[in-house]
Amino acid sequence: MSGVMDRVNAFSAVRFVEMFGPLYEHSPWIAQRAYAHAPFADVQAMQAAMRAELDRADDAEKMALIRAHPELAQRMGVDPTLTSASAAEQASAGLDRLTPEEFTRFRALNDAYAARFGIPFIICVRRSDKAGILNGIQTRLENTPEVEQQTALAEINKIAALRLADVLERMEHEA
Repeated sequence: MSGVMDRVNAFSAVRFVEMFGPLYEHSPWIAQRAYAHAPFADVQAMQAAMRAELDRADDAEKMALIRAHPELAQRMGVDPTLTSASAAEQASAGLDRLTPEEFTRFRALNDAYAARFGIPFIICVRRSDKAGILNGIQTRLENTPEVEQQTALAEINKIAALRLADVLERMEHEA
């Protein structure tokens, strides 16, 4: 992996954002700001720089990032803002293959969650399955808005870490 990190550290700011801007849904500003911390000793240092920039962001930026995420279990083709990464992640948890009953249950829970918090429910679906996601929505409906915002941001960082690993793995195989 050190060879890949050497390549990453040699990237221009434009190339860095091109490669890593998509890690955080529709929010390349995180990669733009993290680039200032290069060179990175390793992948963990790069992830830490991105998390630190997200932590430093103001509340409006954090909320915009949260709201940039798609609602889970939408009917495919309904959400034109769904990135290919999000579509693949949702498919990995079976959210693209819901029965009509499951879709109705997801719809009701998503609606309740959005009504309570004003944001989409965010969970790292690659680390869960349909049952775990449904349980997560139900459990997290009990959170305060402040706790839920922090939980959503923590899940976003998990998603970004998995996406980063995917990008670096592709780079390693291209070498």
